[in-house]
Amino acid sequence: MGEHPSPGPAVAVCAEAERIEELEPEADERLPAAPEDFDPGNTGYISSGKFRSLLESHSSKLDPHKREVLLALADSHADGQICYQDFVNLMSNKRSNSFRQAILQGNRRLSSKALLEEKGLSLSQRLIRHVAYETLPREIDRKWYYDSYTCCPPPWFMITVTLLEVAFFLYNGVMLDQFVLQVTHPRYLKNSLVYHPRLRAQAWRYLTYIFMHAGVEHLGLNVVLQLLVGVPLEMVHGATRIGLVYVAGVVAGSLAVSVADMTAPVVGSSGGVYALVSAHLANIVMNWSGMKCQFKLLRMAVALICMSMEFGRAVWLRFHPSAYPPCPHPSFVAHLGGVAVGITLGVVVLRNYEQRLQDQSLWWIFVAMYTIFVLFAVFWNIFAYTLLDLKLPPPP
Repeated sequence: MGEHPSPGPAVAVCAEAERIEELEPEADERLPAAPEDFDPGNTGYISSGKFRSLLESHSSKLDPHKREVLLALADSHADGQICYQDFVNLMSNKRSNSFRQAILQGNRRLSSKALLEEKGLSLSQRLIRHVAYETLPREIDRKWYYDSYTCCPPPWFMITVTLLEVAFFLYNGVMLDQFVLQVTHPRYLKNSLVYHPRLRAQAWRYLTYIFMHAGVEHLGLNVVLQLLVGVPLEMVHGATRIGLVYVAGVVAGSLAVSVADMTAPVVGSSGGVYALVSAHLANIVMNWSGMKCQFKLLRMAVALICMSMEFGRAVWLRFHPSAYPPCPHPSFVAHLGGVAVGITLGVVVLRNYEQRLQDQSLWWIFVAMYTIFVLFAVFWNIFAYTLLDLKLPPPP
């Protein structure tokens, strides 16, 4: 993928751009004073004509798709002016909400052929194009991503988590001398990574339970979904955002079990996996006409069938006679906690490619809901077990 260079607008306008003061994400939101060459009246706006001529004079240094998008921005302003803040964002290779809105509402159609129709691409370029069509509903975003992606950094988060889960499973399988339905082994719950209701005060267990799986059949589906769905999402949205959704789903899963299935342990990464997959499927449904991935209806059906089979397996196992009575087998409620995170926080993340989440009102609403749930679950774990006089299974 290193074969695919992506010179941004800052490279394209070289000498002119060097005099532009780049804004950090947390910088003051007020418009900066523009250099005299661009804004002689210090109005906070620049002429779209100057912007267009600047782009055309350096067109040979710009990727064709980026040049097309930037020209669409120049043509979208009927009043002949472009907000200087948008100009600075472009020089910094950033895009604001106003950037997207200006193009979507502009009077110029993108004239070149769709990215999907381009021929003669290398293997890495076809992979990047495939990921763009799998995850992004707008052609403008797909072209921008295709020209911007450099595989630096690579999708390290999902790959690292997956390798750790496989490593812990193999180690545990060797120690227990059992790989299929490991969870039925009498010593399975003695592992310090498993969430156990009697040991719920050990806070790390609310997260580390993802490294323990019920068996190879449980691990296999989670690994496949993490790699097929999680890695492409991370390539587009980055490790920070996808990691946030994944970890939020994991924590919500264990907390949901501690509230709704209070006597059961928890194992497996299904909370995080279901958060990512449900967010991706919801994003496809909400942008059905824009999503151009092939066989999307069939693939959604297959994904839902696989998730339903895994959920059914978890429900069956939960009520199957336990191998370590009186403690039951691990709960299935973590799956539902992951889905809840996916269709709230996850959808907001996936619908706002390269946009500031803190500018989205829905983001703050769902963050507040998640925070309230976490606080409720913490107080529930502190007080409810005693008040309900619940009989918990003994420590493993």
